[in-house]
Amino acid sequence: MGVRLAATKLHIPPSAARRPTFLPFVAVLLLCSASYLLGVWQHGGFASPSESPAVSIATAVACTTTAAAATGKKAPSARARPRSSPSQPSRALDFSAHHAAATDEALASSSSSSGSSSSSSASPRRYPACPVKYSEYTPCEDVERSLRYPRERLVYRERHCPASERERLRCLVPAPRGYRVPFPWPASRDVAWFANVPHKELTVEKAVQNWIRVDGDKLRFPGGGTMFPNGADAYIDDIAKIVPLHDGSIRTALDTGCGVASWGAYLLSRDILAMSFAPRDSHEAQVQFALERGVPAMIGVLASNRLTYPARAFDMAHCSRCLIPWQLYDGLYLIEVDRVLRPGGYWILSGPPINWRKYWKGWERTKEDLNAEQQAIEAVARSLCWTKLKEAGDIAVWQKPYNHAGCKASRKAAPKSPPFCSGKNPDAAWYDKMEACITPLPEVSGANDVAGGAVKKWPQRLTAVPPRVSRGFVRGVTAKSFAQDTELWRRRVRHYKSVVSQFEQKGRYRNVLDMNARLGGFAAALAAAGNPLWVMNMVPTLGNTTTLGAIYERGLIGSYQDWCEGMSTYPRTYDLIHADSVFTLYKNRCEMDRILLEMDRILRPRGTVIIRDDVDMLVKVKSVADGMRWDSQIVDHEDGPLVREKILLVVKKYWTAQDQDQ
Repeated sequence: MGVRLAATKLHIPPSAARRPTFLPFVAVLLLCSASYLLGVWQHGGFASPSESPAVSIATAVACTTTAAAATGKKAPSARARPRSSPSQPSRALDFSAHHAAATDEALASSSSSSGSSSSSSASPRRYPACPVKYSEYTPCEDVERSLRYPRERLVYRERHCPASERERLRCLVPAPRGYRVPFPWPASRDVAWFANVPHKELTVEKAVQNWIRVDGDKLRFPGGGTMFPNGADAYIDDIAKIVPLHDGSIRTALDTGCGVASWGAYLLSRDILAMSFAPRDSHEAQVQFALERGVPAMIGVLASNRLTYPARAFDMAHCSRCLIPWQLYDGLYLIEVDRVLRPGGYWILSGPPINWRKYWKGWERTKEDLNAEQQAIEAVARSLCWTKLKEAGDIAVWQKPYNHAGCKASRKAAPKSPPFCSGKNPDAAWYDKMEACITPLPEVSGANDVAGGAVKKWPQRLTAVPPRVSRGFVRGVTAKSFAQDTELWRRRVRHYKSVVSQFEQKGRYRNVLDMNARLGGFAAALAAAGNPLWVMNMVPTLGNTTTLGAIYERGLIGSYQDWCEGMSTYPRTYDLIHADSVFTLYKNRCEMDRILLEMDRILRPRGTVIIRDDVDMLVKVKSVADGMRWDSQIVDHEDGPLVREKILLVVKKYWTAQDQDQ
């Protein structure tokens, strides 16, 4: 509520002008002095000049000792950094005293959503810990709920989120007993704490394939795989003999049925960023192992829905004995891979049926069956106008055409080929069904042109204007505004590093999530600074979804997401979560605590959250967050205290299932 100040003019009659007096000046002086003294008294009395009671605003999270007291462990450092001299103390402004109505509204909303009520805004609702059986809870891939859905084409393993409030958890998902902070990258690629992902199933099932093994209180990842027993490095070297992996032309990759994501893990040393996915199935926790290693991964499956990525996203796609029936359902799954592959992109297949003459006995299948499967896959690839580059040993590689100019003419002689899709948005991929039709590439003027425009090689493509922007495919974004956005996020990331001391700790952040990525500026600024981390760029389905394609053209990865639902990932995935205007975007769409509880689920103990939003919204967010075992503090916008947008910094306290009653 604002106060409007009325300006008035002082009228002095002529008679008064002839009789000057000093009384008005004395009165004004006394009033000013009284106002000053009253203001000093209201702000805490008189202090010595060396003990200034406040600065404009605190500039970092003030980590308390409550976490350490509860767990017996040392709390992470998140010291304040005043804008003035280091000797001047910093104290946060108390926004809640001036925004009581906002706080009351947030608490009332949170209470009403769970059937309870709150009588005092001074006591935020305290969210209890969930039972320990929910330590690996994935709300939209819940095993029990999935059994209600058809098993045909693995539909039951797709996303099926809670349909009612009764099914939703209103509690904090605990870390398992004995949970420890993961190893920093690059050590995490090869080793993880067993207590963090306490599963031995794969160590037995895949023992001879060098996927994973238990070594005391640790898990070791030798880098092997079903089709690369000599290690992922050697396997990738074989691929590099066919696909140009070393010149920067390949940056984004898709690994279907990824296992523990060793392929993606070893591509990182070649500056190739893989999006790995696998379902939550009998290979218990395979995606969770990948994330614990510090490798990008999500829970996902090729079933009936499109993959949650835009068209023309990946430079390369890969399947190593992923057990996906590429030849079935009119080639539907290979058609979906074609949709998300960039023009000129590569598809790599190893495992059945490739090299079946060597392995048919070990695969316990007949020669005729395997040969028929390979011929069917080859036929689907030809119908997509793909070119088979080479089959060497256990690996076969196809390449998608750079445009469809010649493809449309050649397909007239193949009446059984799938038609081109018409009318449907090729980028639409949030619960959109796959169709047995080819996603047409943008038109070209010449036979040698790259449909949609060629991207620069990495790392130049990170800051170059994406072709989708330069060609007007991204709504509301021009080349000029893209450059301004890139510079804006460089400045914002510099500000984050000045107020969050954890950025100084080498290896502190590895898995990072941007909940409202826009053009990927936050991730690009971190990548340009050389930070050894990766960012999952989520584009909310409520926002401008045309930006996700541009994010991929920058050489970054991400997905669509509705934050009123759970994310397709395991608990404790991310070290750092960034949320820019997320709560304003979802205002009046779903309860605030639903989003905050999901953030807590996927955030690691001692993880950091950076939330940007209007100050009134942040006060509401903080009032809920204060009941979630978070230490939080509001700090200034990078442009100073006069900007309404503020930043809420959060550190999640360390606690596990054994501490949940404390």
